[in-house]
Amino acid sequence: MTADEKTNMQGKGLSRRGFLKGVGASGAVATIATGCSTIDRDGAVSLTPRGPENTPITLNINGRRRKLDVEPRVTLLDALRNRLDLTGAKKVCDRGTCGSCTVLVDGEPVYSCSILAVEAAGRKITTVEGLGSPEQMNAVQEAFVENDAQQCGFCTPGFVVACTAVLEKNPDATLEEAQAGCGGNLCRCGTYTGMNQALMDAAKALKGGK
Repeated sequence: MTADEKTNMQGKGLSRRGFLKGVGASGAVATIATGCSTIDRDGAVSLTPRGPENTPITLNINGRRRKLDVEPRVTLLDALRNRLDLTGAKKVCDRGTCGSCTVLVDGEPVYSCSILAVEAAGRKITTVEGLGSPEQMNAVQEAFVENDAQQCGFCTPGFVVACTAVLEKNPDATLEEAQAGCGGNLCRCGTYTGMNQALMDAAKALKGGK
């Protein structure tokens, strides 16, 4: 900037600092105007969320048909826990890595945090609650109790479901085969010794004690 230009700007009352402030203010106004695109033409702010509407679905869970209206983004795990009060499947990692939320879908172990509720509609879902009750446990549940195969308990429901799936398909499974079938489930407390014995005891019970 030449001395004459500087003199002219100062004469008009515009300094470099003032000029920069003006540019910043105009940018802020433009940003605000862009962010107000959800304001109606009459000036009223719309609070109605935009996006997919709730979807009516029917879930076949533990032999019962349960009707729900859910957002398409809701996972099966959240539908079970928050809408149906089936809290056996645990929400631990919520990204399909630990197995604590394992349920059976058409007989196959599935991470319920990694499948949408709408995807499970019309399919046969079994949660740990559907395998047995405290008064009438299945063979795997009894074996877990007898062998103290749990500590904090957060992983236990997922392991019970996964173990049940493995042994129902192959009651003659070796320990290595059973472990491989439960390989997607993690126990951070490290009670694998008790779980291994529970697997073998449950397999024996399913074969009639042989």
